[in-house]
Amino acid sequence: MKLLGVEKKDNWLYSEWQLTYHVGWKRILSAAELLFEYMRAPEVLAGDAYCEKTIAVKEAKDVMAIEERGSLTIRGGSEILNVPIMITFYNQSDMVRLYVPCATEEFAEADYREFNLSMCQFMDSAEIAMYG
Repeated sequence: MKLLGVEKKDNWLYSEWQLTYHVGWKRILSAAELLFEYMRAPEVLAGDAYCEKTIAVKEAKDVMAIEERGSLTIRGGSEILNVPIMITFYNQSDMVRLYVPCATEEFAEADYREFNLSMCQFMDSAEIAMYG
């Protein structure tokens, strides 16, 4: 996965990432299923151009049953990064958006190089889960 850019907005780092390939719904769900397992108090939202709704997901395996929409967002406290995160995947696209709060020294500034070093392996793991 390639980091396209990162910027600071209201004490959050907003970044856009490009997947290697455009992906469909099942691959997005596979990535979300993995991320769900490593989050504290995860929430899943499925949306499209008309609405976004929170999906009641109690276990990671329940993620795979989410009805297809235009996008899927998973948010919660990352056990790996030790900060809250929000990741949005777009159906039939190669675009992923990630938000991380400026809550630690590691995520204090929108420096492309440093942010890429911090997040690249994490984001690559999410992409690899799509094909597992």
